[in-house]
Amino acid sequence: MDSRVRSEDPDSKEARPASAVTPRGWDDRIIKSVSLILVGVVVVFTVFNGEAAAHAIGVFRTFVTRNFTWYFVVLATLALFFCIYMAVGRRGSIVLGGEDAKPEYGRFAWYSMLFACGQGIGLIFWSVAEPILVKNDNPIQDRISVDKLDGALIWGYFHWAVHAWAIYCVVALCLALSFHNRKAAMTFRDAVVGMFPEGARRTVGLVVEVIAILATVFGLSTSFAFAAMQLTAGLEQTFNLDGGGVIRVLVIIGIGVLAGASVYLGIEKGMKRVSEVNSILSIVLVVGVLLAGPTLYLLSVLPQTAGQYFWSMWWMGTWADASSAMAPLHSWDDSWNGVWTVFIWCWCWAFSPFVGSFIARISRGRSVREFVIGVLGIPSAICVIWIGVVGGAALFYDETRGGVVTEAVGQDTSLGLFAMLKELPWQPVVFILLLAATILVGTYYLTSLDSGVHALSGFVASATKPSRVFRVTLVAGIAAIAFLLLSIGGESVVGTVQTGTIIGALPYTAVVLLMMVNTARQTNLELRSRLEEPASDSSHADGVREQDSAQD
Repeated sequence: MDSRVRSEDPDSKEARPASAVTPRGWDDRIIKSVSLILVGVVVVFTVFNGEAAAHAIGVFRTFVTRNFTWYFVVLATLALFFCIYMAVGRRGSIVLGGEDAKPEYGRFAWYSMLFACGQGIGLIFWSVAEPILVKNDNPIQDRISVDKLDGALIWGYFHWAVHAWAIYCVVALCLALSFHNRKAAMTFRDAVVGMFPEGARRTVGLVVEVIAILATVFGLSTSFAFAAMQLTAGLEQTFNLDGGGVIRVLVIIGIGVLAGASVYLGIEKGMKRVSEVNSILSIVLVVGVLLAGPTLYLLSVLPQTAGQYFWSMWWMGTWADASSAMAPLHSWDDSWNGVWTVFIWCWCWAFSPFVGSFIARISRGRSVREFVIGVLGIPSAICVIWIGVVGGAALFYDETRGGVVTEAVGQDTSLGLFAMLKELPWQPVVFILLLAATILVGTYYLTSLDSGVHALSGFVASATKPSRVFRVTLVAGIAAIAFLLLSIGGESVVGTVQTGTIIGALPYTAVVLLMMVNTARQTNLELRSRLEEPASDSSHADGVREQDSAQD
């Protein structure tokens, strides 16, 4: 492995190389201090003003839904087109790390890590809940002739497959080109500040990094809350427990302790081992449902809905529900896009800082074209298969057994997956899959939180080795925000938790737009200079020949 890349490991003892544009020393301390203070302010305000915090959350989400639905819809599609733009033509042939760079991982390992660092907890939570909740109310049924069950799966594919991974891909690609090809540090400030005047770069870099950190903190807090909800439900359903809120508190403490230990131990001793468990349990769950569940229906509905999804994806990617903007929006949940697309896109944007940085690190030696195809294609295909099998089984049992899954989701959104699994035949298989799903909720979130905290600590300590204590402090802060979101949510706990990602994602998307512009600009300049070099060399040689002739 290249020594410069190895030094970027948060647990490496080697110092990171300094870049000309990345603030060091005091600037890193400022970023760390400001980030911790802002997170602390949110926590303290919520503790002492719970009702006011809940009201503010609702008002903010309504404001974003009313004014920025079109923006988030367009932005996800723009990210997809940007990735395609970078993959075609001469840009696609650019190798991350230079022409002589070789991939550090085989394709199978690379593909596996791509999916492992993404939204595992999101898929587990929503692969059943979303199809069940939207089957009787989804916009695509008014546009194309499609069965309501097929339409429910199609929207699940749309929210978690290509467009979601385009969000990760655009961030990862911008960071990868900055890090591997321009020899900058793995920070957002380095990927942005080059397009600003020299005198403004330090200030811009500080603001950009703080925004990226806050987006990640709120995104991870949201995932922590969902993981706590579903892990609690899994324990109660698997072992027939009824501990009310006590179990949820114990789950939050347990996840926090395990995550803190994992980030303290480091990537090799912590995250790597948990990721291996993820892969095994994911295969067990999906294959188990496919074989033990309605196999013939799943084998039929999966290709049928996948084809419809890829056919309708472009219309869905531009549908902003313009008719809802003709009248004032009194609450965010009055908008279909506000409940679904805006929230999920914001969750993806909030996850993209650490998912993007991780993907960028492991992709040295890949061409831009291979990078885009790999990041967009393989994880999207896995998401479609996962939702098609797990969500399809839930819809099948819900329709054939009197709405049993709908009833469970109406009671508690986190119960959807476990309600579906309980409908499978053969009790030993049911128990094994319930246990696998319960463990998977915890392990998927541990890997997300682990990689996220390592990325965060790298963003705020680019000049020195990140502190293990600081990483553990970040885990505690994220756990505290998750607990508070769950506490103040009341009956609308899911909506309250969802707002956490929206708070962090909205300002962060401005950073991503700057990264896209700077990446396109830098890439075009590099390609132009590459084309001019042979011409310059040729003219120089002609000049030498003319001079020699004159002398003769």
